[in-house]
Amino acid sequence: MDYRFSKWDEEMSKKGNSSFEKLLKIFNQLLLHTNGDVKQALSWLSDMDKQYGLTENMQSGLGDFIDWLKREGYLEDAAEKEGFQITGKTSKRIREDSLNEIFTSLRKQIPGGTHRITTAGSSEERLSETRKWKFGDNLQNMDTTNTISNAFKRAGLEHFSLHEEDIEVYDTEHQISCATVLMIDVSHSMILYGEDRITPAKTVALALAELILTRYP
Repeated sequence: MDYRFSKWDEEMSKKGNSSFEKLLKIFNQLLLHTNGDVKQALSWLSDMDKQYGLTENMQSGLGDFIDWLKREGYLEDAAEKEGFQITGKTSKRIREDSLNEIFTSLRKQIPGGTHRITTAGSSEERLSETRKWKFGDNLQNMDTTNTISNAFKRAGLEHFSLHEEDIEVYDTEHQISCATVLMIDVSHSMILYGEDRITPAKTVALALAELILTRYP
């Protein structure tokens, strides 16, 4: 395997993440490279610890880190073979880290972007515009002020009555659901000349999955 380096960020290093949390981020990156093979990822983590002293300034070693992973629900005993396997919590954390890795590197450009469309319709997002009520509209969205005003204009105060044509409701924004498919090229070109292009592709796929699950379900 190869190692990737980035510019040292002094402010990030001062943030209150525990030592195990920092090791977890490295471990999750290794899981991406090993396609979820816990045994291989732990072996690489051990090699990195020997070479770079990851636990040198810690009061605990990798054995304590593995125990912590099990206590926190990131690892569980494998059902069909010896060793460990990742849990749903681990998968979610990897997706979250992938999403954060991509979006924390963004720079200020064109503002906006909320995945909305220009068609009005049914949803929980109420707009400021109003329209005439029609059969099937939720009366919880009724504009009481305009509705009563319409009735007064039509019948006057002495003969006040409320008719269907008087009712106005707030319009709502139409939000749609969609299925998203991301295909990853796994041909030889993805590892051509010894460059790993598959892991970044998997990172993007996991980040997209987390974005859809949390922001656009």
